[in-house]
Amino acid sequence: MSRPRKRRLGLVLLVLFVGLSLVAAAAAFVLWQRYAAFADAPLSSIQENQSVLIEHGDSLPVVLRKLRDAGVTEGEALQWRVLARELGADGRLQVGEYALVPGSSPRELLLAMREGKVVYHRLTIVEGWNIRELRAALARAEPLEQEADQLDDAALMEALGHPGQHPEGRFLPETYLYTGGDSDLDILQRAHQAMARALDAAWQQRDPEIALETPEELLIMAAIVEKETGIGAERARIAGVFDRRLRIGMRLQTDPTVIYGIGESYDGNIRRSDLATDTPYNTYTRDGLPPTPIFMPGVDALHAVANPADGDALYFVAIGDGSGRHVFSRTLAEHNAAVRQYVRRYRQNLRSQSPQ
Repeated sequence: MSRPRKRRLGLVLLVLFVGLSLVAAAAAFVLWQRYAAFADAPLSSIQENQSVLIEHGDSLPVVLRKLRDAGVTEGEALQWRVLARELGADGRLQVGEYALVPGSSPRELLLAMREGKVVYHRLTIVEGWNIRELRAALARAEPLEQEADQLDDAALMEALGHPGQHPEGRFLPETYLYTGGDSDLDILQRAHQAMARALDAAWQQRDPEIALETPEELLIMAAIVEKETGIGAERARIAGVFDRRLRIGMRLQTDPTVIYGIGESYDGNIRRSDLATDTPYNTYTRDGLPPTPIFMPGVDALHAVANPADGDALYFVAIGDGSGRHVFSRTLAEHNAAVRQYVRRYRQNLRSQSPQ
């Protein structure tokens, strides 16, 4: 081939190469623009109150499929994968439930998943609940997964790693946060551990002169005190009454234990016959503490029992004025007078509330 023809061929190839490069650059620019527009554009397909759940073992393709199922139509799989790699999110998406917020972008969504900004729900265990009430609250909680609903109390405690332990009083009343994918057993495990820590702290800080001999006894007594009063300032005084009764061998004679012994048949009224009916929880017919806690005490009740107030009162009864406060008495005669006063107030309130 002659030298001029070679030069012309080389020039043609150079022009072709430059042309293809320009085309490729233009295509890449267009693709980049499309990608940039996708990554930061609002996800208009998202509706209010939608979320997506990432579970253990979910890969990015699985998460993308879940997003499609939730109605997210923007972007191609390749764009999502490129964005995930750019953000360092590929393989680092954290387990949990994520809100699909209208107006958010794919970049914001993947960043939230990478950083674990999950949606949290709240469940509050109320002071004074029994295990039946706790189970009912767990059953109502959404989107909490239900694993304990088919377990009886014995199987439940075994599932939590505490076989043979009575469930009453073992779960600390407070508010617990959870996210999609969590189960009722997860909440119960955390609440059980929290109660164990709170009980240990109260026991370590106890007055060494109290009549209680073990942390278990402290938990049992705290459940009684929790149910006897909703007035924080009275807890230590009531704990003092019961501590003095134990010291002198006097029966506790506390209605909440009798009610617990009656069980689900309790209709809201406690009768003289109930006080005389012997059950393991009837502290009118039996000495000492009942065999287990009867309700779930809070931290304040635990510390009140660990450090009961000094005094000489052996009795207390509600004032009857609707405040929830009590009258404390040293002798039975004083107590009987306070009871008569309570009955008078109670009857007056009934008459004032009855239609004329």
